[in-house]
Amino acid sequence: MRSLLALLLSALLASATALAASDEPTTPSKPIKQAGSKESSAFVDEGKASAKEGKQAKDTKEGKDSKEAKESKPAKGAAAARAKEAKEAQEADELAAKIAEKLAVIRKEKEQSAAANAASVRSNPKPSYKSPYAMPVKRAEGGESSKAKPVSETFGTTMHWSYEGEDGPLRWGKLNPTYAKCDSGDRQSPIDIRDGLRVDLNPVTYDYKPSRFSVIDNGHTIQVAVGPGNYISLLGHIYELVQFHFHKPSEERINGKSFEMVVHLVHKDGDGKVAVVAVLLERGKAQGLIQTVWNNLPLEKNDPVQPLITLDVSQILPQQREYYTYMGSLTTPPCTEGVLWIVLKQPVEISSDQLAIFGRLYPMNARPVQKASGRVIKESN
Repeated sequence: MRSLLALLLSALLASATALAASDEPTTPSKPIKQAGSKESSAFVDEGKASAKEGKQAKDTKEGKDSKEAKESKPAKGAAAARAKEAKEAQEADELAAKIAEKLAVIRKEKEQSAAANAASVRSNPKPSYKSPYAMPVKRAEGGESSKAKPVSETFGTTMHWSYEGEDGPLRWGKLNPTYAKCDSGDRQSPIDIRDGLRVDLNPVTYDYKPSRFSVIDNGHTIQVAVGPGNYISLLGHIYELVQFHFHKPSEERINGKSFEMVVHLVHKDGDGKVAVVAVLLERGKAQGLIQTVWNNLPLEKNDPVQPLITLDVSQILPQQREYYTYMGSLTTPPCTEGVLWIVLKQPVEISSDQLAIFGRLYPMNARPVQKASGRVIKESN
């Protein structure tokens, strides 16, 4: 702008000089000094210098603005990051508060449930025990309901019993009124199997398949529960396998002879009637199914182990399936009678190491033999 003013001023001065020269007479006069031209040039130079200064000032300002802008970018980025972190921290605090509130609600509900359970236990100090294999409730013809007696081999009842001492077999019938049959029954098991009637017995059909299983140490023996779908059939009557367990030494005797151990395979039919297949064990080579069970023994009593493999119960059966049979009872309290016993004649081998493993847990868990009381015993020819 200053340069334009300088140029305009120079032009005006030149015009004024020209007009003055045209108005004067033509008589000779002293030459005119070139001061106007010199001054005009000075003004022009001053204008250029001023323009240059203006441009430099503008460039300086733009440079400064650009530098400030560049310097402000990281500051703005840092401020944005701080704002984001503050927001995330706030969200985390809100989430933690919600979780704490939820945990407080769950803890309160748990405490209320525990208090209710404690009150229930106090009001019912002696809950009645129900066998897991009890016979179902049947309706009488007159419409009245009656509950059949449990007839399966069960363990872990609420009343303590043992294989020796004050709670041993000789006192089972006195420990609980429901155990009365242990003393008064006349069809008790086990027995010494002898003088059987040799006849052509119908074969037992075994329909076992690989199944999931669980192993528990119930304080009286090692017991294995198996999944559904394993059956035996005899004379068209079908029983499903529920569990099997071990005794040492064998509870059954054959003509007075006892065996190292025995496996009892407990089955029941749709009416809850029980059939037990007994497999006698004698010292010899290792037995595969038993080793699988030993491999999955629990570390604590009443804390079942559920392996991720299957078990084929048919592997415990001998090649020859001839058997003895008679009617007896459970060999543990409550000693319920009405149990069909099938005792296989051919023993299965078990190794010394396998015997020793069970013996460390249960050196002796067999009920003494009971009176035969004139029962009919049959055996395969």
